[in-house]
Amino acid sequence: MVEKIAYLIRILRTQRQALGLSQRALSHKVGLTQSHLSHLERGEIDLKTSNLVELARVLDMEVMLVPRQLTGVVEGIIAGEDLEQTPAYSLARYLDEDEV
Repeated sequence: MVEKIAYLIRILRTQRQALGLSQRALSHKVGLTQSHLSHLERGEIDLKTSNLVELARVLDMEVMLVPRQLTGVVEGIIAGEDLEQTPAYSLARYLDEDEV
């Protein structure tokens, strides 16, 4: 479980840095002290759900719960994979090979 929290914290820190925000600037936007944010990013204190949601939103991200059976689809979208689905029906099955 701890490694999952560390993973979330790394994502938040990476996004903060990508947006060019200092810890001080981000902490001001979410109502935390810079010291508290620093401790969070180093994994020295536990990340509360309310802080996770607020940090994510300020960093232009959203926290979502995804049904486990859909996580592969979501991960594919994030990775930019082409997820074009084959239709449930196809006229080709009703045509001879010469007509396709």
